[in-house]
Amino acid sequence: MRQANVVRNTQETRISVQLNLDGTGQSNLSTGIGFFDHMLDQIARHGLIDLVVKAEGDLHIDGHHTVEDVGIAMGQALAQAIGDKKGIRRYGHAYVPLDEALSRVVIDFSGRPGLTMHVPFTSGMIGTFDSQLTYEFFQGLVNHAFITVHIDNLRGDNAHHQAETVFKAFGRALRMAAEPDARAAGTIPSTKGTL
Repeated sequence: MRQANVVRNTQETRISVQLNLDGTGQSNLSTGIGFFDHMLDQIARHGLIDLVVKAEGDLHIDGHHTVEDVGIAMGQALAQAIGDKKGIRRYGHAYVPLDEALSRVVIDFSGRPGLTMHVPFTSGMIGTFDSQLTYEFFQGLVNHAFITVHIDNLRGDNAHHQAETVFKAFGRALRMAAEPDARAAGTIPSTKGTL
């Protein structure tokens, strides 16, 4: 089982993440930001990842530090769980609709952090969640998982729907990219021989 446990404590946040890439989509999430918990649940459910996230942060200021640091800790956990990347598919992609909204996410376990994200949110706030923090979450995750991710919201009028399609598509693309490839068992999916 490809699993990881990460604890990240700073003067702003206290985060713990448990992640199992070969799970069944179970989650136990408590960040203090309801909509963010809902989005993390989308990653777990649609990525078939078992995910436990406990976060205590300076929410009296805003959600920025909490969301960013959860992204960092999840990225660290993902890097640990994926290991040497032997025998994985490496690339994953997904298109996910939700009513009028449609998003596409493409992932490469490249060993190089890179995020390209185009999501023109139609609202600044989704409940108590600042929609701008979606970028901060994925930037933290990408930087510490050492993956390349392209995220595009192709259409959408409702910010909740836009965000939900992004997180669902990320889960589906992650599931595909991390999946063992029987034809490539024991090999690194790169002409370099390393990722």
